[in-house]
Amino acid sequence: AIEGFVGCVHPEELSVTVEEKFLKESSPRDLTILYAAGVGDSKTRGINHFAHEGLIKRIVGGHYALVPMIQKLVMENKIEAYNLPQGVISQLFRDIAAKKPGTITHIGLKTFVDPRIEGGKLNSVTKEDIVDLIVIDGNEYLKYKPWKIDVALIRGTYADEKGNMTMEREGCSSNALSMAQAAKNCGGKVIIQVEKVVKDGSLNPRLVKVPGIYVDAIVVSTLPERHMMTFSEQYNPSYSGEIRVPESSTVPIKLDERKVIGRRAAMELIPDSVVNLGIGMPEVVAQVANEEGIGNSMTLTVESGPIGGIPAGGKSFGCSMNYDCIIDQSNQFDFYDGGGIDVAFLGLAQCDKEGNVNVSKFGPKIPGCGGFINITQTAKKLIYCGTFTASGCNFLIEDGKLKILTEGKVKKFIDKVEQITFSGIYAIKKHQPVLYITERAVFELREEGLTLIEIAPSVDLNNDILKLMDFTPIISQDLKLMDERIFKEEPMGLS
Repeated sequence: AIEGFVGCVHPEELSVTVEEKFLKESSPRDLTILYAAGVGDSKTRGINHFAHEGLIKRIVGGHYALVPMIQKLVMENKIEAYNLPQGVISQLFRDIAAKKPGTITHIGLKTFVDPRIEGGKLNSVTKEDIVDLIVIDGNEYLKYKPWKIDVALIRGTYADEKGNMTMEREGCSSNALSMAQAAKNCGGKVIIQVEKVVKDGSLNPRLVKVPGIYVDAIVVSTLPERHMMTFSEQYNPSYSGEIRVPESSTVPIKLDERKVIGRRAAMELIPDSVVNLGIGMPEVVAQVANEEGIGNSMTLTVESGPIGGIPAGGKSFGCSMNYDCIIDQSNQFDFYDGGGIDVAFLGLAQCDKEGNVNVSKFGPKIPGCGGFINITQTAKKLIYCGTFTASGCNFLIEDGKLKILTEGKVKKFIDKVEQITFSGIYAIKKHQPVLYITERAVFELREEGLTLIEIAPSVDLNNDILKLMDFTPIISQDLKLMDERIFKEEPMGLS
C-alpha cells in the first residue's frame, strides 16, 4: 500500500529506493500495488517508479492519469489492473485494519465497477473478480475485496525514537493512519519517510498522527527533491496552515467560453452550501462566484481532506489555503458518500442519450475515475461543465450573443459512452437533479431522458446543436434562451 495524493504526502524517497533495488537486484518482484488517489506527476515520479515488468504483477488504484508509465503496462497487458472509486479504496484501508469482510457500499452501482458491467477491470489479462453484488434488506450494494497488506509506505514530517510520526508540514493527512493500521493488523510492516528523527518525548503528542506502535522502520529523506510538499512546490506554509494568504482583490476573468460556462453554472449555487469542484472547467465557477461577490456563500471541500478555504490546483491539487480544518481522506468520503455535498461541479467529457458520463477511459487512455463516482452518485445536486464539442472550438462572445467561429473536431454527445463513470439511470432512480452545461446549450436529466432546456442567443438549434449530436435529445416544450447577462462583459449581478 502506497500513500500519496498527486505529490502530497507521497514517500518519494521510498519509491525511488524500491525502483533502484529492483533495477540492481531484480528484487522485490510480483508486487500488488494498492493506492487510492492519483499519485504521480504525469512523467516519472510517484508510482511511476514501480512501472517495470517483473516489479509489479497487479495494481489496484483510484486514478491513472498521472501515471502514464503504469498506463502503458496496463494497455499492453503486461500487468493486471483495476480501477476502483478513490473513496472506496480509502475506506477499504480502514476496513482491512478492522478485519471486516471488505467494504460494503452503494458507491459504484450501475457504473463500470459494477460486476454486471466491467467489475473495475482494465484489460484482458485481469481475470479475478474483486467486486461482488450483494443484496441487504432488499437493496443492492457492492462488496469490495479486502487485501492482505504486507507493507505500507507512508510519509510524515518528524518521527521520534519510538516511531511516533507527526504531519505538521504536510499538505494533508490523507490515508496515513488507516494504511498503517491495516498493514500492522495484517501482520505486515510499516515503513515511514520523514524529514528528521527527534528525541523521544519532544513531539507534541496531540500532533502525532501515526503512533510508534504501528511503525517498523524509519527512513530519513536527505534529498529535498525527494521530500517535496507537492510535486510543484518544495514547501508552502499556507498549505500546512502556518500562515494565511491575503485574498487579493478579484480581477475579472476574460469573457470566453470557460467564463460563459462558469457563469451559467454559478447560477445553480445554493446559499451556504457545501461544494466540491472538479479540476479544470469547474474551477471557473469559484472565480465567477468571487467576481460576483458570492464566493463566501459556499464552503469548498477537497477529497484529500481540506474543508473551506481555497483549493490549490495543478500538481499541488489536494492542498488548500486558508482552510477551516483538514480531516482524513476516508472521513471526507464518509461525508461525501452520505450525501454531505450540496452541489458538485464536475467536468464533462462524454455524454450519451441516457445521461451517462464518461471521464475514465478514452481509447488507449485510462485516466481513471478518482473520486468522481463517490461525488457524482451522492451530491444533492450535480452540475456537469464543459464545451459542447472538443478539440479546436473557437468562439466570439459579445453584446449578449455567442458566435461559433470554429467548430470542435470531436463530438462529446455520443450515442453510447465508452465507459460508464456516471450512470444516468441510477441518478433518475434516486431523483437526483442533474444539469449538463455547455457554452451553447443546457441539458437536464429527466425521467423521459436527456432534455435540452436552454440554448444560447443567436445559436441555431439544428445546425449548431442537433446536427453535432449522435442522438436526438428530448427538446423541452418550454425551451428557453440562456440569460443574456452570461454573454456580456459587465458583472451579472448574481449577489
